[in-house]
Amino acid sequence: MLRSFLQPQLHQFGQSEVWFQQDGATAHTSKLSMELLIQMFPSRLICIRGDIPWPSHSSDLAACDFFLWGYLKAKVYTHKLKTLDELKDAIRLEIAAIPPAMVEKVMLNFRERLHKCIENEGKHLDNIIFRTTKPRN
Repeated sequence: MLRSFLQPQLHQFGQSEVWFQQDGATAHTSKLSMELLIQMFPSRLICIRGDIPWPSHSSDLAACDFFLWGYLKAKVYTHKLKTLDELKDAIRLEIAAIPPAMVEKVMLNFRERLHKCIENEGKHLDNIIFRTTKPRN
């Protein structure tokens, strides 16, 4: 997947500014994948054995945790799915249908989360609501 999909996509857009962040799941940290990720993202790899340690158990700093999983559940489970294949297809369709503008808002939210985490001295960001739109003047 890294060589056949991610690498060509990054080359298409230029990867000099791209950082890669992943969690500590065993499947994500195999020796082979880690060697390739270190090569693809020198000094820009956030993970258990990367240049910057993955902040484990920090759902505040993982877009999949603070956005994607809840969003997908809200979309996918509105359908009455009967099989695992139907579930997988529904998830794929919903991911493909996420508007680029929404992804941009999530990433802006991520930057705000980083600043709040620093202000909060690395503690969890309990009871903080993040906007997904710009505040009105």
